[in-house]
Amino acid sequence: MKTAIVYYSTHHGNTKKLLDALPRDVMLIDAENPSTTDLSAFDRVGFASGIYGGAFARQVMNFALEYLPERKPVFFVATAAMKLKNHFVGITHACEKKRAILLGTYICQGYNTFGPFKLVGGTSKGHPTQEEIDGFLAFYNGLG
Repeated sequence: MKTAIVYYSTHHGNTKKLLDALPRDVMLIDAENPSTTDLSAFDRVGFASGIYGGAFARQVMNFALEYLPERKPVFFVATAAMKLKNHFVGITHACEKKRAILLGTYICQGYNTFGPFKLVGGTSKGHPTQEEIDGFLAFYNGLG
């Protein structure tokens, strides 16, 4: 199954650590510097991001709104200081506008030194862990 994942991962590269564990045949597309914007050739598209202000990065959301083909199967991957289901609301809404078919979501903790957390050395240090990476791979492989 041909898969592309559009991602944004800058703070500590937490999300990219998950994606780097994927097989080489998965096309990773940096939302800031896309290598392609034509997603029509892919069987499914993932959107992956760290959580910024409680939501996916605007770069990923804008990419979905502009380039996601109608009725494409999608899945979402996130890393966050706190694992909350509402982190997926914005990206879900963006993909619903394209009548996408949601296959699933995966979220795990990510090391966070944003704002005042930097003063105390950050939160979720050491995340994502190998166990979380393995959990992500199990989620991905379970997509079918």
